[in-house]
Amino acid sequence: MPREVVLTLPPSAEEPSLDAAALRTLLGRAGVPAGVLGEARVRRVSFDARRRERCWRIVVDVWAPGEPVPPSPRTTPAVLVPPAPGAPHVVVVGSGPAGLCCALDALAAGLRVTVVERGRDVQTRRHALAAANRGQAIDPDSNYCFGEGGAGTYSDGKLYARAGRRDAVRGVLELLVAHGAPLDVLTSWRPHIGSNRLPRVVAALRESIRSGGGRVRFATRAVALVVEDGRVAGVVVRDVDEGATETLPAAAVVLATGHSAPDALAMLRRAGAPLAAKGFALGVRIEHPQPWLDQRQYGGLRDACALPAAFYELTAQVDARGVYSFCMCPGGFIVPASTASSRVVVNGMSLRRRDSPFANSGLVVQLEPADWCGDAGRALGLDLVAGPLPEHPDADPLFGVRLQEGLETRAAQAGGGGNRAPVQRADAFVEGRGATPAPLATSYRPGLVATDLATVLPPGIVARLRVAMRTFDARLPGFAGAEGQLVGVETRTSSPVRVLRDPETLESPGVAGLHPAGEGAGWAGGIVSAALDGRRVARALARRLLG
Repeated sequence: MPREVVLTLPPSAEEPSLDAAALRTLLGRAGVPAGVLGEARVRRVSFDARRRERCWRIVVDVWAPGEPVPPSPRTTPAVLVPPAPGAPHVVVVGSGPAGLCCALDALAAGLRVTVVERGRDVQTRRHALAAANRGQAIDPDSNYCFGEGGAGTYSDGKLYARAGRRDAVRGVLELLVAHGAPLDVLTSWRPHIGSNRLPRVVAALRESIRSGGGRVRFATRAVALVVEDGRVAGVVVRDVDEGATETLPAAAVVLATGHSAPDALAMLRRAGAPLAAKGFALGVRIEHPQPWLDQRQYGGLRDACALPAAFYELTAQVDARGVYSFCMCPGGFIVPASTASSRVVVNGMSLRRRDSPFANSGLVVQLEPADWCGDAGRALGLDLVAGPLPEHPDADPLFGVRLQEGLETRAAQAGGGGNRAPVQRADAFVEGRGATPAPLATSYRPGLVATDLATVLPPGIVARLRVAMRTFDARLPGFAGAEGQLVGVETRTSSPVRVLRDPETLESPGVAGLHPAGEGAGWAGGIVSAALDGRRVARALARRLLG
């Protein structure tokens, strides 16, 4: 077992050099003489921005001479042996992290695999995103949510994981590094690839699937499951461009469609797969100038020192529910993440350098299924957005989807079209002063329309946001002040539906051979956890189909 050594370094004009020679020098200064040092590897690098600390913290694993050392992570993909022609065939619906990782591991196990993706390949997909940012019509099949790599490809590539075994998480990160992600994602305390670099990683994962004998088909939407005697036998797909349909026979189907595909949930329901309501969060995006945040967090230190763009993590409890910052993007951009031109939903992203002059974050209120039932939902005003409320969550597992779509439709109406989003200055929102005369400068390219967001959001959500923002302003002075603005709406934090599955086989209890996976099925939340879930499903497939 390695010995752990923690180094602390003051901020300086350059980031600390951590090559092998520099690391040995730093360890020597920390009391690790060269004679007892066999191998040293950085495990974690972070910057402590607390006022009394403000230093780099570097955790190093040190091995003595002669101790066994784990192999270094691969920087090129492993070569897969194509499966035998008669191997069982698996269709994976969706090419996000769950689908890609499931496909790779299933191929490695010896299964034949076809990945179908309704959106375009990662490069062609850029054209639809550019059109959305110009205020043009949203492509319903290829957009910030749909397309190769899933929603995470063009929304930052954050690789944070709050759950999962450390070695399993490390395995996902090493897979990404082998396909072109920067090595520092293995050691950073807030690893992220950046939306400018992640497309290359995604394309490399696709090529690994193809070189291993798998097929990847774009602009191919799954429209129906073929079920025979209670077991899935294939999937019907439609060519997005030509409209032609065909049936792909399959020994198993993995549904990994992401958190923004209600048509896929409807397809599952028609096939007999049971669904359940699941908690999720919704609210707005808040945007501030990045220099304002740097000053608050670093006290001016970033002007002279090489420090990352400052960030924050804020959470509060209001009426026994969490209100918190979500998907915080330092040096980032707010982008139009809708899947239909009749609705507006925003998300955040940043490039590798995080050098935009703006910082943004989701600011969302947690909702549980009990919150949208009967009197509880009426007290929050959710019926004003989504119509009649169920008396029990089981009565309408898709109510959360209706709530999302109703709120996004309201946002589009307030924005007036062209993907413009409603906006209100933070202080005016908290104080209930109505729409401010004009929006502040913004990273949101389609444009903003000054609005009283209390006319867009349900009253109960408005009340909880106001209470939490006052709390956050006490912790981060100016957070709810005149330099911040709220952009609506943020609804796609996670899926409001869980597609039920057996805990051992990971199959749907209603349709044998159907494996719900990832964030859209309600079993993950973020790139890493979705990838982990895809790998779990691949192991379950191998056990069942290969023995």
